[in-house]
Amino acid sequence: MKRIKLGCSELEVTEVCLGSMTWGLQNSLAEAFEQIDYALDQGINFIDTAEMYPVPPNAETSGETERFIGEWIRANPGKRDDLVIATKIAGVGLPWIRNASPISGSTIKEAVEGSLQRLNTDCIDLYQLHWPNRISPHFAKHWPGMVPHTQVDRAQQEAEMLDILGGLAECIKAGKIRHCGLSDDTPWGIGEYVRLSEKYDLPRMVSIQNEFNLIHAKDSPYLLESCVLNDVAYLPWSPLAGGVLSGKYRNGQVPKGSRWSIGQRNGLFRDTPMTHEAIEAYATVAERHGLSLTQMALAWVYQTEGVTSTIIGATSLSQLKEDIEAYHLQLSQEVLADINIVFRKYPVPF
Repeated sequence: MKRIKLGCSELEVTEVCLGSMTWGLQNSLAEAFEQIDYALDQGINFIDTAEMYPVPPNAETSGETERFIGEWIRANPGKRDDLVIATKIAGVGLPWIRNASPISGSTIKEAVEGSLQRLNTDCIDLYQLHWPNRISPHFAKHWPGMVPHTQVDRAQQEAEMLDILGGLAECIKAGKIRHCGLSDDTPWGIGEYVRLSEKYDLPRMVSIQNEFNLIHAKDSPYLLESCVLNDVAYLPWSPLAGGVLSGKYRNGQVPKGSRWSIGQRNGLFRDTPMTHEAIEAYATVAERHGLSLTQMALAWVYQTEGVTSTIIGATSLSQLKEDIEAYHLQLSQEVLADINIVFRKYPVPF
């Protein structure tokens, strides 16, 4: 599998990244081990997690996913260097994590210590801000009553960002993290962090991970342009839109053990008539060209210009195999043309 430079860092990561947010709730420790081993066998060297995982987040399981990865490292001495490990600090809003406090220089230092202990490692390769303090731009348009992120104080934002970059700088100097990145942020967020890091000689954000898929492609072209021109790696998460683009929820189905069966995001912005119409239209395209909906949807993300590494996740080894096989699938111009017809009809099917 091809490796690519992670933004302006020296790290080289595979174009597929193994996601882990189901480990500790939908997946057992043994299943997590199986997925890591299989991914490594397929040439994948990049793994993404977060201190709040698994999802849906709750106080009882918080940090369990990182602990699973730490157990794998403990059980496989000498293999830590085979992995580029990325994790994330939770932002404001989770009462069981630092009393729902916002991200700051001090909370970063505290959170890094916790992640290092759970991951059983001395250094985190990529440390990411899970969502910005101002709000989560990803969910803001879907949750009623949230303040638009245009209604913020610029001076306050700059002060917060400088404090965050200062905390990251201390962790890098101490050898506890190698690089830092963003998650669920905007072109302005990218540009402002780049500007401040250059002005004050502080750590540079090397990556951003946002949701990106056939029914949630708002980052193209503007955020992708910001990434490419600022040498920031773009890491799509949820390339199957929380499983909707696998087709598993077609015709009103809710398979046992699926995310919707445990309440994750069901009814938020996926389970709508327009989303289901879009899924049926994409399924028709896939069937017409002899493809599975899952592999067509994944291949489309993998092949999007500007994408660095796509974060995939699975609750079974068979799903993981299909996801990785899609990386080797090259969509024809005919398939892409048919996809574009559906895309133009359902650009934001919420």
